[in-house]
Amino acid sequence: MPRFVYVQNVDKEIKQPARVALCDTFASRLRGLMFRSGLPEYEGVLLAMPRESRMDSSIHMLFVPFNLAVFWITESMQVVDKVIARPWRPAYVPARAARFVLELHPRFFAAYEIGDRVELADA
Repeated sequence: MPRFVYVQNVDKEIKQPARVALCDTFASRLRGLMFRSGLPEYEGVLLAMPRESRMDSSIHMLFVPFNLAVFWITESMQVVDKVIARPWRPAYVPARAARFVLELHPRFFAAYEIGDRVELADA
């Protein structure tokens, strides 16, 4: 059973944060959001990589048939990049090294800005 968390923005209030599954194993990171037909508005995933890296935190959108708001977060819990990821794109690589990749419904794109600090709270 996955652990669920909220990713709170320390610098900006989010009235209703998304409940995200913490993907901290190889298998759960590999699966991510592939093969789903959609993503409920207030759900998502937080991919926890084994180390902070640009390449390790890169993602693909193969077998993901919907847009995602994607945020890259460092080990010190700061947002360093963000993008609206489009379906079936082969790769998205963050501008800076990241330890976490937060994948949410596109409605959350404005909820986190580059430079914002975040913290995890149990859901």
